[in-house]
Amino acid sequence: MISRMVINKQFHGDLEANSTGEMLSTGNPSKGSAGYVALERVSGKLRGRSGSFVLQHTGTVDSGESHLSVAIVPGSGTDELQGIRGEMRITIDSGKHLYALDYTLPPQPR
Repeated sequence: MISRMVINKQFHGDLEANSTGEMLSTGNPSKGSAGYVALERVSGKLRGRSGSFVLQHTGTVDSGESHLSVAIVPGSGTDELQGIRGEMRITIDSGKHLYALDYTLPPQPR
């Protein structure tokens, strides 16, 4: 069975933003195995620069061991975030999701 979920998040820190997106997942929870894909549009400010970008998620869980990849979709940056590239790391600690964004941005025009 394939499940569909809506994503709504808020980010605080260097990234002050909201996100919306959709996720598809499937798996066998009794065996600790699953897979998911998602697209998520992040809109707000990154270190004072306004705009949006899209994250592409791909993940699997195999016997309880997670393998996640979250990349910024090339060319998805808008406004002052045009040209953004990078990835997001997700750490899950006691059920709480923590996010770290590793990115590069071209210099702002003067």
